[in-house]
Amino acid sequence: MRVLLSTIGSRGDVQPLVALGLALRALGEEVRLCVPPDFREWIEELGLPVTPIGPELRSTGRARPDAAPPTLEQRRQMLEGMVAAQFETIAAAAEGCDVIVGATVLQIAAPSVAERMGIPYVFAAYCPAVLPSPHHAPPVLGMLGDTPAAADADLAELWAKDARRTSDTWGALLNARRAGLGLTPVADVRGHILTDRPWLAADGTLAPWPDPADPHVFQPGAWILRDERPLAPEIEAFLDAGEPPIYFGFGSIRAPHDLGQVIVESARAHGRRAIVLRGWAELSVADDAADCLVIGEVNQQALFRRVGAVVHHGGAGTTTAAALSGAPQVVVPQMYDQHYWARRVDDLGIGTAHAPGAPTAASLTRALERALQPDVRTRARTVAAAVRTDGADVAARRLIAT
Repeated sequence: MRVLLSTIGSRGDVQPLVALGLALRALGEEVRLCVPPDFREWIEELGLPVTPIGPELRSTGRARPDAAPPTLEQRRQMLEGMVAAQFETIAAAAEGCDVIVGATVLQIAAPSVAERMGIPYVFAAYCPAVLPSPHHAPPVLGMLGDTPAAADADLAELWAKDARRTSDTWGALLNARRAGLGLTPVADVRGHILTDRPWLAADGTLAPWPDPADPHVFQPGAWILRDERPLAPEIEAFLDAGEPPIYFGFGSIRAPHDLGQVIVESARAHGRRAIVLRGWAELSVADDAADCLVIGEVNQQALFRRVGAVVHHGGAGTTTAAALSGAPQVVVPQMYDQHYWARRVDDLGIGTAHAPGAPTAASLTRALERALQPDVRTRARTVAAAVRTDGADVAARRLIAT
């Protein structure tokens, strides 16, 4: 079997597919990935071939959060170029493949390419909130002015609005390309992308599908890439020099220019040291004090087991890695599914959900105060024991049987 794994997004979107790819390869299958060029070198070092799609994305993390949004014409050109690139690149990458697995709702072209080739297409979500349900609201598209749904919100109307917006944004572009391939028009773009049999690659303890009797959603568990890399000597030395520090990392999201100082002040307010991940925003701290260490890409699985708490943006991968380590969490959500993960961390009692938006030293200090309580750490360790690590293997076997 030849499998194409396709996504457009940050490392949190790509890494689960890499885990699935390695699981498939271990079972003797041939795997290719179609992902942004930022990740090509890393994936090819693992022995998996890559077809890069679109421009590098890393620069988006360094853009100012208050930068002016694109004009309507710029946005139209951007979307048109994205769809064209997807149809051309994914079609080429899928040549000779027997199935396509797509992750993230930006997979505009992949299901149509699979349909034209006459092969199966599987959509994988990393969070329940991505999939329509009467039990939860759609993801929060903050760049479009959305805010987290109120407790008494009409969920059916929110999902209907989400479907209309998806079709309004992508429908004409998608159907123009489908017409060129001799395919019929699509009325419900979101349903076309998600399919009527989506997979939910999320841990059943952290993020269970709200209707376990639903036969339409297959939940194999989170696709976790086993990381065997040692920690750098400077990190080991820092960890050994005192009590467990607080880890701060915000992945690929944009960050306020003063976030580095906010981080340091909140850690010091609790008498703690800080490890700060630069991330795509190139975070830094204002001084070179011995109680702070700024690092680059790191083995989270090894590091999180040795920190006092993990403060992060609420990506699915980071949330799962922190939960698996048994470290208390503070989630500072900004957009999309991050609000869901913040609520789950809070509801499970394994950490604290910070209010959406940019944190202040005072707000982050208060959030850490709760997360550092002994009962939270005890609960985090209990939940860690329930998190499964075989999701990619389960999914790989299911895919082979498709």
